[in-house]
Amino acid sequence: MKLNKEQALHCAQYMEDYYHHFDRIDDYMRSQKMGQIAEMPVCLPGCGPEEDLFSDFTIHPDDMEFELVDIGSSRWLDYISVISSHLISRSVPGRIVQFAVFEKKTKKIVGFIRLGSPVINMKPRNEMLGQVFTQSKEAARNFNNSAAMGFTIVPAQPFGFNYLGGKLLAAMCCSHELREVMNKKYGMNLCLFETTSLYGSSKTVSQYDGMKPYLRFKGLTDSNFVPMLDGDAYKKLKDYVEAATGEQLVDPSDSSKKLKATIKVISMVKVALKNEPELVRFNEVIDKAKSLTERKRYYISNYGFKNFIEVVNGKETELIPDPENYEKFHMKNIVEWWKKKASNRFETLKNDGRIRTEMEVWSGDKEIDIIR
Repeated sequence: MKLNKEQALHCAQYMEDYYHHFDRIDDYMRSQKMGQIAEMPVCLPGCGPEEDLFSDFTIHPDDMEFELVDIGSSRWLDYISVISSHLISRSVPGRIVQFAVFEKKTKKIVGFIRLGSPVINMKPRNEMLGQVFTQSKEAARNFNNSAAMGFTIVPAQPFGFNYLGGKLLAAMCCSHELREVMNKKYGMNLCLFETTSLYGSSKTVSQYDGMKPYLRFKGLTDSNFVPMLDGDAYKKLKDYVEAATGEQLVDPSDSSKKLKATIKVISMVKVALKNEPELVRFNEVIDKAKSLTERKRYYISNYGFKNFIEVVNGKETELIPDPENYEKFHMKNIVEWWKKKASNRFETLKNDGRIRTEMEVWSGDKEIDIIR
């Protein structure tokens, strides 16, 4: 696909106008989120997904018990869309398991988790493993068979604030029980769980901090990419490029279509403006857009196995439990670990009169904090 100079200048100006509205990553994320909310159907009062979220903040953590429930993909997406401050992809390439986490006594949802296949480009992990898995197809298959990524770990609010809900959900992702779900569904030998913080440089701490032995910080990711165009802005640019070239910009069946389309248009503009003075200005626009993204904090869990790196790299096949930590990764022990932390948090907030009770859900006339 090629653009002529006039078409490239049109696309360049369009992208400059789009990215000009954002000074920080939360500005960009808020725009994405509000575009998503505008497309969601309006529910009758008392009938929305938020009615099923945990809301009794008189209950002490010691009196809570939990279960992971598969509520179906469509319903899961409806719920997560009204509580998450970032845009949730409707599909994740590769393997996937996703659950709503219910508090058993109230039968209300406290949060949502989604695990999937790991991404290839993850600098801290690749340095830790030595990039052995990139050396052959067999090594890559072995890596995919033993690693999983936590794409969504989102507590309902203010359950997350009042009870350290994010830590509960993250630790559940590292449980032997959830590991076995992945193993049975996909025939895996899972021993490496990884996830990243939602924010990096704009927030120096994460809900995943202070979670040893379940999660350990291993470094910062790279951030040299352009935020994708979204919503109506994406559709208009896509339609223009396809009309100008007479070709399809991206395959409709592709994953990450918007990101791929954004990258492709940028490349086409640069080719068309090669040796043209306007290219300098366009490069400045793209560099500014890249500055919106952040190096995220990267965390891993080894599920209590001593030799997880050797297994991931295909040097060993039999997992060896660490006698000091292995048992801690059973769900009942995870919940007990959380109860101690959550009790301290809840009692401190209660004594200080700082328990939050207002449900935080997105709607057409209400916004919630992007950076919490």
